[in-house]
Order: sequence, then C-alpha cells, then structure tokens
Amino acid sequence: MLQLIQIAGALSILAGFALAQFGVLAQQSWWYLGLNFVGAAVLAVLAYLERQWGFLLLEGVWALIAAWGLAARARPFLSGGP
Repeated sequence: MLQLIQIAGALSILAGFALAQFGVLAQQSWWYLGLNFVGAAVLAVLAYLERQWGFLLLEGVWALIAAWGLAARARPFLSGGP
C-alpha cells in the first residue's frame, strides 16, 4: 500500500513538471505549486516513516519551497488585492 502512495506522490510531482515543460502550466500557477507541494509532502512523510534521511531532506525542502510559492500567491487575496 505504501508503494502505491509513493507512486502517487511521485506522479503528482512529475505531472506538474511535465505540464510546465509542455507549456500547459506556468511554474507559478496554483496547479503547478499544488501538485509539487502535495507530491513532495507525501514523499517526505513516507521518507520519514522509512527513515530515509536524504530523501526526507530532498522532499521536505521541495514541499517547503512549494508551500512558500503557494503562500506568496495567496498573499494578494488575503490582503484584499486582486
């Protein structure tokens, strides 16, 4: 079961990357950042559970950067902007 969850997390990141490369998604779009955040967060949790520290570092930082991007996108909406 954990393998299926891991594959889903990886597919989420890969989908965002592929769609950005093919010009379907902008790298600052909600969808791109969301796919990266969800996928990386899932993989980070699984890496923690399996004590894979290097993988946890990679995916944890990836998730934090995606979360930062999502927060930056949300700021104008939260402050009453466009």
